[in-house]
Amino acid sequence: MEGFACESGLMGRIITARVFVASVAGALCLAMPAGALASAPPARRDVTTGVTWRHAKKVPGTAALNAGGFAEVTALSCASAGNCAAGGYYHDGSGLTQSFVVSERNGSWAKAREIRRLVAMNIGGRAEVTAMSCPSAGNCAAGGTYIDGAGSQQVFTVSEKDGAWGKAIKIPGSGRLNTGGFADLNSMSCPSPGNCAVGGDYADASGFEQAFVAAERDGTWGKAITVPGVLALNLFGQASVSSVSCPAAGDCAAGGSYSDSNGDLQAFVVSERNGTWGKAFPLPGARKLNAGVRAEVNSVSCASAGNCAVAGDYTDGAGNLQALVASERNGTWGKAIRAPGSAVLNKGFALLMSVSCGAAGDCSAGGDYTDGAGHVQALVVSERNGAWGKAIGVPGLGPLNAGGTALVLSVSCGAAGNCAAGGAYTDAAGHLQAFVASQQDGHWRTAQEVPGSAALNASGLAAVLAVSCAAASRCGAGGFYLDAAGHRQAFITEER
Repeated sequence: MEGFACESGLMGRIITARVFVASVAGALCLAMPAGALASAPPARRDVTTGVTWRHAKKVPGTAALNAGGFAEVTALSCASAGNCAAGGYYHDGSGLTQSFVVSERNGSWAKAREIRRLVAMNIGGRAEVTAMSCPSAGNCAAGGTYIDGAGSQQVFTVSEKDGAWGKAIKIPGSGRLNTGGFADLNSMSCPSPGNCAVGGDYADASGFEQAFVAAERDGTWGKAITVPGVLALNLFGQASVSSVSCPAAGDCAAGGSYSDSNGDLQAFVVSERNGTWGKAFPLPGARKLNAGVRAEVNSVSCASAGNCAVAGDYTDGAGNLQALVASERNGTWGKAIRAPGSAVLNKGFALLMSVSCGAAGDCSAGGDYTDGAGHVQALVVSERNGAWGKAIGVPGLGPLNAGGTALVLSVSCGAAGNCAAGGAYTDAAGHLQAFVASQQDGHWRTAQEVPGSAALNASGLAAVLAVSCAAASRCGAGGFYLDAAGHRQAFITEER
């Protein structure tokens, strides 16, 4: 995940997947995409679980950076409880969009800082962190996009080692691929320090969108490559890696979409084994489901090598968008299926945007669906012991979602059956509010407005954009809110 007509950001890249965003954006021109949390005011405790989400806090240090009044946390990763990192973007005093990173150590957040060297690279004034991964405390990597002096959008990465952030670099080889001048970095996964993979898309010399991956080995980034096999599939010139997941160094899975000879979007998956990427192939069963013009993998998660899950969407014969899931077991992908139970809920538009696996065969995914009244509701579905259960609306969100537009934007599982989800809903006043929901021992608990966010969100526009769980009930979340002056600010919160 990256505005609508108003601003470039995380949500702009996935606007086509979210009808509620379009309606809210039309009315509000929305671009949806402090100190240590230990000293926060008393937080709200879920009495059914004992889980406590701390009060949301403005990201430390962003007040000095965000002179232009527009900042978001767009990516977050937690290596262990109290040891996380977050990244996003802000507008500087000249109105240019710059990127920041911020780290937490032993429960205390340092001040956000601009990414070294990136300001000099970002001649066009639009840079943002779009992905982050932390394999251990103090060792993280982040990636994103910037605009170079020629006006082309390029992709970068930056690493944190032993608690110190280094300098941004343009991903090697990406410039050679990106002759059309528009590249995106959509996902990053690091199973160990210095061993990462990223995926995204670029524009070739003909202006066609192609999918790429790049890998870091022992601290050195190799050259970005076009996903093997995608060129043969992508006959209409629209392909992208939307998500990548690496359970071990050199063993990853990625997924996304390509356009076939008819111009229809189809879902694909591709695997890396022992450091070598195999050929991409259509997600089994997805083409049969996709009677319409669109099937996509939006998210991938792997609990171990060869044991993964994907979540996405497809268009059925009636032209309705449906939620899709599929699982890989011991290196073999099963057939994609409509998320069980979603047919009963969905009366026209459903999709899954995020999936996370706490263990092989134990995953959870989240997204949204349209109910019989035409309202958009938030959706979760879980897999246990290799079998997907029935999709449900996020418990407790109905009474909060009086405005009738809600969705899950991010899911993370710290252990099997122990996950967290975050997103946004509209209240009775038509304001967008941020929520979190926790899953404990396989049961989703009552969703709640992010504690403290109401006081921050004085202008009525807030959302959780990223969630990361290091262990069961040990999660972090980040996003944005509008303060009393109408300025967009970045926030973080944690589950303890």
